[in-house]
Amino acid sequence: MSQSIAKTRVVRLRQTIQLVRRRRRPVPVAMRLVLGLAFLIGVGTGVLLLPGMTRQPISFMDAWFTATSAAAITGLSVLTTSTDFTRLGQIVLLCLIQLGGVGYMVLVALTLQILGRRVSLLDRLAVSSSLGMDKSAAIFTLLQRVVVGMFIIEGLGALLLYLHWRSSGIVSADRAAFYAIFHAVSAFCNAGFDLFAGLPQYPDGIPGDSVTLLILGFLVILGGLGIPVFLDFSQWRTRRRLSLHTQITLIVVVFLTILGWIGLFVAETKTGGVLSDAVFRERLVHTWFQSVSSRTAGFPGLRDFDRLTSESRLLVMVLMFIGCAPASMGGGITTGTFAVLALALSSSAKGYATVQFRRRTIADETVRRAAAVLAISLAMVFVASWLVLLTNSFSFSSVLFEVVSALATCGLSLGITSSLNSFGQAVIILMMFWGRLGALTIAIAFFRQQPSTQLVQYPEATVLIG
Repeated sequence: MSQSIAKTRVVRLRQTIQLVRRRRRPVPVAMRLVLGLAFLIGVGTGVLLLPGMTRQPISFMDAWFTATSAAAITGLSVLTTSTDFTRLGQIVLLCLIQLGGVGYMVLVALTLQILGRRVSLLDRLAVSSSLGMDKSAAIFTLLQRVVVGMFIIEGLGALLLYLHWRSSGIVSADRAAFYAIFHAVSAFCNAGFDLFAGLPQYPDGIPGDSVTLLILGFLVILGGLGIPVFLDFSQWRTRRRLSLHTQITLIVVVFLTILGWIGLFVAETKTGGVLSDAVFRERLVHTWFQSVSSRTAGFPGLRDFDRLTSESRLLVMVLMFIGCAPASMGGGITTGTFAVLALALSSSAKGYATVQFRRRTIADETVRRAAAVLAISLAMVFVASWLVLLTNSFSFSSVLFEVVSALATCGLSLGITSSLNSFGQAVIILMMFWGRLGALTIAIAFFRQQPSTQLVQYPEATVLIG
């Protein structure tokens, strides 16, 4: 009798557990990304507070800010990477940059496959969605190609930097290898951290020779193209054509680079500009590199960056705000959002009922998402700038530049980062976190949309605009 009662209780317990599991809602994909980046930042903060990471003990706020900047591949810093961190601390920053650049969902997906665990269809769709891919078939094979390709690019970049710095004597022999690896990863991941600024032998920060800037610049460009573009090129042999996304990305990248190049060249080579006394080749290379770096890489390619003219600051802020391609190492509203809104404006001006480009129609949902990203990003810039101005005594242009740089995960600064109070630094931390994940990712994470069927259609009304 007692055995039958025990069996009944066990059966009921199992039924209760199954019922709870059925009722338990799965964690949304966007929330996984938010929690994943938060976990990485938390671990990084704790590790940086350990003895041996810095030459002098640092505060929790300094460790939190630095870990967020590295994991969000931004580059803003309240500490000097070259002098305040030991070699072990610099290696930790390098790991945070690499992990933040690769992406949390990519690492999870590859780790699950390596361990031989079963990966659910939901997880496959989650990874494909986070990478901007339409299909989840063979996603792990494609991701492996991307990760291998990423390491090859970083390795080639590190090798070129090592050979150049070693042969030219820019970096001493005992530092050349680590410096080359660190800066290749930082450039490809669009992080902007460097080991030159703060050292007496490098008063201008990163070396300003043409070879160094060209290597770093092309690493930045490749890192900012995005995983979908890399996947598109990896399938070139079989498809023999590029997707519309890749075509748009390449067009916008070339357009923005040339626009920034010409604008900075005109603004900074005139009398009073930081390049007014430079030779012509230096003017060309430095303004090109600054145009490339301004779209979220964060390396100051111009001397005395805090002395830029007002027109250059405005142009750099525009480049930072637009940023890099979707699902890339960079941030900003992304080139995709910029392109969709520009095409929507062009199509509307031509009187088209839909947004069209190269005999293709862009879905209305895509246009609405682009408008939402722009609206949310502008609102965040406004609120964050107001909060920092309210609690810190800096000029409007300096604060706006700092906030846009943080939201775009760029890392360029006019020199006010370390002078912000704790509240101001917390606002910048939030902007870096938000910028790395993207406006829609965080919005969907906390305001999950429930599918519903609209049973009632209301009559249209006219609202005046313009």
